[in-house]
Amino acid sequence: MDKPTAIKPILEQNAFQPGDRLEPATARLVEKRLATLGPTTMLFYRQPLEIVRGEGVWLFDSQGRRYLDAYNNVQVLGHCHPAVVEAVSRQLGQLNIHTRYLDDAIHHYAEQLLASLPVADGRLVLTCTGSEANDLALRLARQWTGRQGVIVSAAAYHGNTERVTEVSPSSYKTGQPPPWVVTISLEPLNDPHTDARQWLQQETQRALCALARRGYDCAALLIDSIFSSDGIYADPPGFLQPAVELVRAAGGVLIADEVQPGFGRTGEALWGFVRHDLQPEIVTFGKPMGNGFPVAGLVAQQPMLARLAQQQGYFNTFGGSSAAIAAAQAVWDTLEKEQLQRNAAHTGAYFKQQLQRRQQRWPVISQVRGSGLFIGVDLSRADQQTEPDPQLTGRLINALREQGVLIGAAGRHGATLKIRPPLCFNQQHADLFLSHFDTVMSELLAG
Repeated sequence: MDKPTAIKPILEQNAFQPGDRLEPATARLVEKRLATLGPTTMLFYRQPLEIVRGEGVWLFDSQGRRYLDAYNNVQVLGHCHPAVVEAVSRQLGQLNIHTRYLDDAIHHYAEQLLASLPVADGRLVLTCTGSEANDLALRLARQWTGRQGVIVSAAAYHGNTERVTEVSPSSYKTGQPPPWVVTISLEPLNDPHTDARQWLQQETQRALCALARRGYDCAALLIDSIFSSDGIYADPPGFLQPAVELVRAAGGVLIADEVQPGFGRTGEALWGFVRHDLQPEIVTFGKPMGNGFPVAGLVAQQPMLARLAQQQGYFNTFGGSSAAIAAAQAVWDTLEKEQLQRNAAHTGAYFKQQLQRRQQRWPVISQVRGSGLFIGVDLSRADQQTEPDPQLTGRLINALREQGVLIGAAGRHGATLKIRPPLCFNQQHADLFLSHFDTVMSELLAG
């Protein structure tokens, strides 16, 4: 068995720790939370926030202070977007029922979604969460191929059902994934001299051989095409193609997890995998699909779904409910109406360029990566710039929180700043972010 590498669990990145010193009011709320919700419900920041309201790119705490939200990709249109609020409210006042009755609204939404995707003879299945969608995608891939093995990235996160947790290495605090899961590493891509296409091809071939040694054939390559948990890797365009070709030659399929890069976030296309000119057999969706309302799903080739229907079928009580479709349709329409994909491209390019310029001023910024409004900034040790610095990363995130700016962390070491604001985030917001970023970096690195 391949030797596992240490990964900082995703839920421990930028997480509150019970031993942290708290303000009295915050301490009382945290005590109540632990007494009622238990230790599995994590909090952000050393001083957790009590958020009571949201609007656009802004969140407001119980003291009335506002925070620039550069982290929450779920609210892709912005917090409490009027179009979604009105659509869901209207639908809840009329009817909210499951999908076992005819409803033309769901057909209209499905037609638009399917037309945007290159899945041959695709059909839509609706769920409530991306976890459920990825769970079903694995079931489809295994039934279709008759195989069990799955290849994922080394710090992947694809959800929290039992089966999907097994293919989410960044969820593990102890132990390692089961033998039918093999990971591929993106970390060598931090070196600009690495040939990304060649490296991923070699890693995928190694993964296929590792599965074979363990007695498994490959059912699927399951990837988030922006590699959000691994540290955000978007370039060069097309670098995933040789890896996908190897998996298909071995009898597997491509599952594109678009929960993170989808719905225009990467700027140049509606879907992240388009950047790599891929045509997946299965595409999964989640978080941004309803701007915070629970709606998710997958598109898969019709023959795959026909086989599932013959063997088990699938029904999800709340997946694709009337209110869920109202939210999803409002998101779809608003993305186009407000040209948010275009804004992600333009604002994202400006934002990324400005962050890259700061590398000369602060050499601890070892890399700036990303596409559209999904940007990763690697921080390294001042005395050894090839070594990631998760401590500096944590201090910077918490210092920005004190300045009224919210971001997160990513990467195998938790040393990558994860920046993924709502798509209404514009150049003025980027400049405000950069002003606070400059202040915090100057303070942290003084002396």
